[in-house]
Amino acid sequence: MAVAPATSLTSTPTPARRPRRAWVGVLIGVLLVALSVLSLFIGASSDVSLAGGVNTDGDGVFLLLTSRVPRTVALVLVGASLGIAGLIMQMLVRNKFVEPSTTGVTEFGSLGMLLILLLWPGMPVMLQMLVVSAFALVGTWVFLRVIRRVPVRHLVLVPLVGIMLGGVVGAVTTFLAYSQDLLQSLGQWAQGSFASVMTGRYELVWCAAAMVVVAWFAADRFSVIGMGEEFATNLGLNYRRIVAIGMLVTAVITAAVLVTAGMLPFLGLVVPNIVSLIIGDNVRRSIPWVAGLGALFVVACDILARTLRHPYEIPLSVIVGVVGAALFLWLLLRRRSRAH
Repeated sequence: MAVAPATSLTSTPTPARRPRRAWVGVLIGVLLVALSVLSLFIGASSDVSLAGGVNTDGDGVFLLLTSRVPRTVALVLVGASLGIAGLIMQMLVRNKFVEPSTTGVTEFGSLGMLLILLLWPGMPVMLQMLVVSAFALVGTWVFLRVIRRVPVRHLVLVPLVGIMLGGVVGAVTTFLAYSQDLLQSLGQWAQGSFASVMTGRYELVWCAAAMVVVAWFAADRFSVIGMGEEFATNLGLNYRRIVAIGMLVTAVITAAVLVTAGMLPFLGLVVPNIVSLIIGDNVRRSIPWVAGLGALFVVACDILARTLRHPYEIPLSVIVGVVGAALFLWLLLRRRSRAH
């Protein structure tokens, strides 16, 4: 069945904008490095702080290596990989307003996490990620099947369908958690946080980083399927195989982030759209930008979460949700103003 072309939020940048794009890329890189270093020295402990540096006579070095460095690395990898997951999802659906948290994929993954807690609480972490990946993969498949049956592919209608699908699955998950007295555990996943990230509890995010590499190698194919099934097939691509790869990339990234830190909404939506406004919609060219900006966004939000009520810490999902929702509304309003 032929599908109408995807609606883009921006036109292809002109050559005159290339020097400005280069400076923006350099700025993103410099800010990411600076904020990552700053992240190492922010926290409740005085053994590693901006004022006193690293206390080599106490537990400063131990704290730095077992907590602060793993946390910062996890923040960078999660931000980069979630941005890529959103970018790939937008290519699969051919809609700029979708990502794992607006398509029900995250809710399917949370259902998998809850079933793990019910049926096998002591499941090894790697096996947990595989199970959650399977549920996220099912969620992606269900969403794509539902969208294919939607008669009108309006820009905003597609994510609304995904949000409704996620609401149904989320309601089932909440009911199961309530009936088994596990609402508190469910709430911990919903409030994404890196407070407990340390050596031995963050390594799964390297699996998400591996999926970014896979996305890089398949980038040109994702660009082609973003033009539609008929167009990709006419060019000789195996459309279903590329879609399956995209589904796998999205599912593994979502699962790794859920198991490690919980839910981080809107990140995969706003970051690819901002990059699209700067450099256009070519996937291969966008991947480094999306990864860098996504990492910068998460590191900056985490620093805010740790400093706004220091020495207490606000859940990262709260900061990401507020900032991401504001950017999402700006994108919607900007798209509407350009339509008139």
